[in-house]
Amino acid sequence: MGLLSLLRKLKSNPEQELRILLLGLDNAGKTTLLKQLASEDINQITPTQGFNIKSVQSSGFKLNVWDIGGQRRIRPYWKNYFEHTDVLIYVIDSADRKRFEETGMELGELLDEEKLTGVPLLIFANKQDLVNSAKASDIAEGLNLHSIRDRHWQIQPCSAVTSEGVKDGMEWMMKNVKHKTK
Repeated sequence: MGLLSLLRKLKSNPEQELRILLLGLDNAGKTTLLKQLASEDINQITPTQGFNIKSVQSSGFKLNVWDIGGQRRIRPYWKNYFEHTDVLIYVIDSADRKRFEETGMELGELLDEEKLTGVPLLIFANKQDLVNSAKASDIAEGLNLHSIRDRHWQIQPCSAVTSEGVKDGMEWMMKNVKHKTK
């Protein structure tokens, strides 16, 4: 099921535009996840050198997903996209244990950003289809996610390639965006 059909079922306020910021380190699977959500072909994906935007308009609402590149030289520009964010989706490569500290530092900096205060956070622990991937619960503990008190958050195990777990994460997101917008 694509993101559009999921939103049709979950979205109750047809007047609203939803802005989703999709961030994470390079090679975490952000663009694959975005293409999966848009029901697009995921066989030809190249590293994002700037950003990708997917906008879907249907049934009176507009969903804008901003996928910003995660290379070290691009990360300082993330702050240019924080304004009016409704949901922050942060993607972690669960199989790249060497970069857990780096991804934790980047996530911590995002959570300290004033423009993102209170914005619901969905963390996709991606690449769960790989045998060497860390469990989402272990990642949550390692990143001390349970100390987050200023926003709703969820860590969702998933595979952007197989789409397993993606729908569950998106359902959580829509539930929490509804709470935020009431």
